[in-house]
Amino acid sequence: MSSEHVNNFPKLHNAAWPGVVGKGPDSEPPIELDTMLDLTAAAEVDGVKFDGVDLFLFDPHVDIDSSDDDLKALADRVASRGLVIGSVVAPVWPPTGGGSAMGDEGEREQFLTQVRKGCRIAQKLREIGIRPEGVVRIDSAVDPGTWSDGDSDANSRLIADTFAKACDIAAEHGERLAAEGEICWGGMHSWREMVKTLELVDRPDTLGFQADMAHTLLYLLGYNAPQDRILPEGYDWSDPAVLDDALQTLTASLRPWTIDFHVAQNDATVKGSGSHDKTGRHCLPNDPNGKLDIARHAGFWLRDESGALTKQVRHICWDGCMFPNDVMMDSQTWNDILAAMISVRDAHGWQEAE
Repeated sequence: MSSEHVNNFPKLHNAAWPGVVGKGPDSEPPIELDTMLDLTAAAEVDGVKFDGVDLFLFDPHVDIDSSDDDLKALADRVASRGLVIGSVVAPVWPPTGGGSAMGDEGEREQFLTQVRKGCRIAQKLREIGIRPEGVVRIDSAVDPGTWSDGDSDANSRLIADTFAKACDIAAEHGERLAAEGEICWGGMHSWREMVKTLELVDRPDTLGFQADMAHTLLYLLGYNAPQDRILPEGYDWSDPAVLDDALQTLTASLRPWTIDFHVAQNDATVKGSGSHDKTGRHCLPNDPNGKLDIARHAGFWLRDESGALTKQVRHICWDGCMFPNDVMMDSQTWNDILAAMISVRDAHGWQEAE
């Protein structure tokens, strides 16, 4: 460890799913998992490297129906690069074999089947010894427009009931679930609705919140839920005090639930289509249009109201989806990202014997 960067927690992870999300037949080819692992392992800043990766449990990276032998081979591939595995994403959406968490009985069962498969993989990776900690990520797998049709309160209760059943599955496997706070998921598309859903489930030991700095910035702006915006209309981004106040309001409600954290940048615009309508626009950490002071604003999530470290998150993960392949294949991209991650740990990390 560099004498300049003395903290060793939280661990620094890279997300492998940017090699898959937004790629495919209508876009650029996916980037293979081995390539994402190589890019992650090669990054180095001031003698500091990434500690691990978080994974999407879907082809072409990880088959959700992987056998035990497949998972042992996966663990060997990751370990051979000096990395570990942290959090994993269950493919709960209809296009990936899942179903809406507020759908009919068959759709909800498909959702729970994918959660069960994801938790089984997560547990097996723990038992192998390649996954020291982490969560299984889920969301409602339904868009805000569908959620708002009819009785939205009843729809939220149905989502919460599905999530509660998912908690039972996770508990059987010794896992915890994290609900992704992203504006494209119904019942989770605003900070108020996200808190409501978490409170309806009321399983804080099993279901928590995944805060992504890019997505939660859009909570402040009320995309998909104008009535829940916190920043004023026409907010002047040159006034940081107003942004700080808004983040304090947001994190006071969601920080107590936060068990998984994504470092990210956002330019306060949205993109997306289909099931990812109006989703957050991830930017590179040094994007001149980025609205976040990454290291400072991460502290609103990683420290409590008094400024003390919460230590609820033992690894943090970079998330940046839908970058062009030529950007992702540039080693400088990952050094810049790693530098941003290190800045967060320098500011809000701690030392712990290992």
